[in-house]
Amino acid sequence: MKQGFVKVAAATPEIRVADCEYNRIAIEAEIDKALSQKAKLIVFPELVLTGYTCSDLFLQEQLLIEAKKQLIELAKYSKGKDILIFVGLPYERKAKLYNVTAAILNGEILGFIPKSHIPTYSEFYELRHFTKGNEKPVTVMINEKEVLFGTNLLFECINMDGFVIAGEICEDVWVPNPPSIRHAMAGATVIINSSASDETTGKDIYRRNLINGQSARLLCAYIYANAGEGESTTDLIFGGHNIISENGIALAESVRFQNETVYADIDIDRLRSERRRMTTFESIDASDYVTVKFSVETEETKLKRSFDNSPFVPKSKLDRDRRCEEILSMQSLGLKKRLKHTGCKHVVVGISGGLDSTLALLIAVRAFDSLNIKRENIRAITMPCFGTTDRTYHNAVDLIEMLNATFMEVNIKESVNLHFEDIGHDRSIHDITYENGQARERTQILMDVANQINGMVVGTGDMSELALGWATYNGDHMSMYGVNSSVPKTLVRHLVSYFADTCQDGKLSEVLKDILDTPVSPELLPPENGMISQKTEDIVGPYELHDFYLYYLLRFGYRPSKIYRIAKIAFQGIYEDETILKWLKIFYRRFFSQQFKRSCLPDGPKVGSIAVSPRGDLRMPSDACVRLWLEDLDHL
Repeated sequence: MKQGFVKVAAATPEIRVADCEYNRIAIEAEIDKALSQKAKLIVFPELVLTGYTCSDLFLQEQLLIEAKKQLIELAKYSKGKDILIFVGLPYERKAKLYNVTAAILNGEILGFIPKSHIPTYSEFYELRHFTKGNEKPVTVMINEKEVLFGTNLLFECINMDGFVIAGEICEDVWVPNPPSIRHAMAGATVIINSSASDETTGKDIYRRNLINGQSARLLCAYIYANAGEGESTTDLIFGGHNIISENGIALAESVRFQNETVYADIDIDRLRSERRRMTTFESIDASDYVTVKFSVETEETKLKRSFDNSPFVPKSKLDRDRRCEEILSMQSLGLKKRLKHTGCKHVVVGISGGLDSTLALLIAVRAFDSLNIKRENIRAITMPCFGTTDRTYHNAVDLIEMLNATFMEVNIKESVNLHFEDIGHDRSIHDITYENGQARERTQILMDVANQINGMVVGTGDMSELALGWATYNGDHMSMYGVNSSVPKTLVRHLVSYFADTCQDGKLSEVLKDILDTPVSPELLPPENGMISQKTEDIVGPYELHDFYLYYLLRFGYRPSKIYRIAKIAFQGIYEDETILKWLKIFYRRFFSQQFKRSCLPDGPKVGSIAVSPRGDLRMPSDACVRLWLEDLDHL
């Protein structure tokens, strides 16, 4: 329950129809299993204490008395057990029968949630037995105690911010205006659903999409527990299809027809972050709701949830290829629009033989092809200097020629040396002046050539470099349109790889693959034995780590200690914990100190869920202090 994580369960015990005591014992067994997994919340199916398929037996007083008796016994059993339980049963109130889910914790019945929408169509005929539940909570007496009864109940955990639960029952989520909509808008971050949804061909697909979709639109976790084996098969089959979904993603799903209990670690902080970010997620006046406070023990959840160590890159090749094609199309469309709007028919791109400039050139080619402008109007300039190696130089030249762009070479060594003489810099001192002098000279050339041909400079820098400030201010930092500005470094690699695999040009593919194999480097320091001497990731750290940090910082606003915790899981066996922590601290220092560079970025298209444009996703003061974030890591 620390850092927003809480383990939850959706359980389907095997029951006997109308045997409440047997069913209660089966429920207790599942509770014990959930406790062994350190779950803090478990949800059982609709009418599980009696069985959903009791039919007209629901009108028998003997069954109703026994269901209430076994509910009381179940509450007693929960005494001293650190888990909130939701269990379904029929409940009589004022001579009317209701289909309810009872909330139980530590020996107490906290409330009853009645079903709102009673289906009477096709195989369902619940109105024969049950009455529509009331929204505004009232009190009922059970076991000589008053208990709240109504759909508008919120169960709020007092020792975990944002852990607020509300419920609905089966059909309630299938209707046009489910109760869960107002529950979420009233503050519930977790929706439970005790269900008895029978199986028909293809229904599981619809059910999965329904639950995932509802959790997405409500920015909530949705725990769906369904009836299974043990229900009567007189007319229907129940598959025990349990689903735990969080913001559109199924964290856990049972195999149908096996009465399986599924567990998931839901992230309350992530849901709260999404709601804070989305200003269109509106709250409602919850004055007609009653909040029931509860607490469970605060302890660190042993996470079984996995975290993708490449959050920007889909795992499956099919999804990855689809993503790559989509992003390449978006990037080229962005440049296409800028060219059409300005009437510009020429662009200038600086080509180093590295990944970023390669991608920028490929985007320019796609944009020009879509506009039916000759590729020779793309002026691709290579500007060798002190750190240029033969490998990157030849790859740059070959790439330009194979793409039929206009090649231009400007060796900047003499210009940079003259500049060093002008400012009195010793060229043997390979400091930041030595490096940035080259970067700014290259940008000056690109800008001036663009003026000569009435064109625009296409920027090559990617989002990861911008996040770290790994760009020379007013050097490679600047352009007239930055096509890669929201593409993280880990994704740049896959975009170029995708192009290599789909270009249908063997020689071009070979060049692209060699570029992919080349170490990432600004090549601003002299080579050693003809090889690249300056490797970016040796200096600022692995980009796969930084992209992971960046994603969770900007997408969900996680605390540094939480990012560290999940990074240890995501990169287990790849990096030592000390290494992860070292680069995380460096990431925060650089991210905060380098905001001034991001505050004046050129235009560029947003292609993913986050970006660092000061006009879009990241409006951050350049003078913000990093102390609070580093202190959070110092406490580890």
